[in-house]
Amino acid sequence: MNILFLTLVEIDSVEERGIYQDLLRKFRDEGHSVTVVTPVQRRRGIATNLKRTEGVAILQVRTLNIQKTNIIEKGIGTLAIEYQYLRAVRNFLPDSKFDLVLYSTPPITLVKVISYIKRRDNAFAYLLLKDIFPQNAVDMKMMKRKGILHRQFVKKEKKLYRLSDAIGCMSPANRQFIIQNNPELNPLKIEVNPNTIEPRYPSFSASEKQRIRSKYGLPQDRRIFIYGGNLGLPQGLDFMLDTIQALQHSRAFFLVVGSGTEYERIAQWFTSVQPTNAKLLSALPKEDYDVLLASCDIGLIFLDKKFKIPNFPSRLLSYLEMQMPVIAATDPNTDIGDIIQANNCGYKVLAGNLTGMANAIEKLVSEDLETYKEPCRELLEKDYHVTRSYELIIKRMNHV
Repeated sequence: MNILFLTLVEIDSVEERGIYQDLLRKFRDEGHSVTVVTPVQRRRGIATNLKRTEGVAILQVRTLNIQKTNIIEKGIGTLAIEYQYLRAVRNFLPDSKFDLVLYSTPPITLVKVISYIKRRDNAFAYLLLKDIFPQNAVDMKMMKRKGILHRQFVKKEKKLYRLSDAIGCMSPANRQFIIQNNPELNPLKIEVNPNTIEPRYPSFSASEKQRIRSKYGLPQDRRIFIYGGNLGLPQGLDFMLDTIQALQHSRAFFLVVGSGTEYERIAQWFTSVQPTNAKLLSALPKEDYDVLLASCDIGLIFLDKKFKIPNFPSRLLSYLEMQMPVIAATDPNTDIGDIIQANNCGYKVLAGNLTGMANAIEKLVSEDLETYKEPCRELLEKDYHVTRSYELIIKRMNHV
């Protein structure tokens, strides 16, 4: 089967680790032909090109800078991508015939490219729904509900959903949200196809963990609670800072690792408060981060309590891979905390409930963490192994 994958994630190699790379590698290893269309921002100075490497084809499309740039270039660049991708596909892949076009949100603005491939090749269109936009922007008060911008984006969102032959949602709550808010869609084409990875289960001895902690200046005698990932508005990180401050005298130590729009504000807070029970590190390369993560004890997930959409952060998979318990402090609409708790992999807390958070942390400070290893591994293997995503997509294709 010939597969075209459209993404705004910069993918240079399918041998890298990540929810998309792992899935593409699975397709390749199962004998399918894979072509990836990925942006290469203009700051890198690379022209649009098609290369074949590691058994897949990668079409790098030169775009404007769409990350870590000013809002004007980001806005124009994001709008232009649809046309840049369409032109690149027409110019570089004119004779390729695809059976499946696979794509994820964000963005919701690749309708023209998907429509072109569907029409030209009679391809099956499968959406991996990782982001419910524009509702998430409304929840964060970054966009006015029913304003001009919101109405335009809702039109694009509805068009993308209609165009998709199947929609894979991250969790049961995600699926239910899409069905309830899009009654015009056939619910049979909407399924749960969660974030998945190919787990590696790294193992480090006690002495190796001590060495890693020493390298990063972390305490050897305390339980380390790690938050790793995006530091932005959606995470509602004021609650994380409140938690750190409220638990200054606990045996818990908090490690925050990441980057994002809130990083500077959080760094200023660390400089001002100088907590003795926490440390902030800027984002690390994935390989280094995984090693650091393996030396920690408990994973943390934060989501802003204002969210009406049921987000499902992929960082859960990294924690489960390390076979560590997780505390999810979230809005009441997501089911990530329910899934963690139902599978004996940690605790859920309502974002903003400081008493509930302190209780969950104190439990994990004193509990035997070995008891969490098997449930975490079982949950990852059962629901979030890349084989599940692959088989769901193949099953849809076989029923076409």
